Amino acid sequence: MLLMQFSAAGTAFPAIDTWTPEEIQAHIGFMGEVNEKLVADGEWVDGQGLAGPSQAKIVRAGADGTPVVTEGPFAETKEFLAGFWIVDCETPQRAVEIAAHISTAPGPGGRPLNMPIEVHPVMSAPPQEM
Repeated sequence: MLLMQFSAAGTAFPAIDTWTPEEIQAHIGFMGEVNEKLVADGEWVDGQGLAGPSQAKIVRAGADGTPVVTEGPFAETKEFLAGFWIVDCETPQRAVEIAAHISTAPGPGGRPLNMPIEVHPVMSAPPQEM
């Protein structure tokens, strides 16, 4: 699983709501091309961009099991998950290569963002005894 994290702190580029429509379109177009190539290469499983923290909810079970919901924005949130890909690769190195390419998504002025992409292997469940 490749996780696209966004950090409001220490980011070398401005928030996406300050980008021009052309810059946003170039960024989204790049992501579409990444997805199309993953599909063509047989590595695509799933991927989505995610809404920002203002639309997120944190859910915990209350004492009686009913949901206790805290809605954003979360003032303490400096980082959030902006999107993800689930890829099926032959090697861990290939997942790292894909993550490095995604990191180069264009930002303001067309410059690569070089944003961090986390790579997490998806665990398999242990075999069930019959």
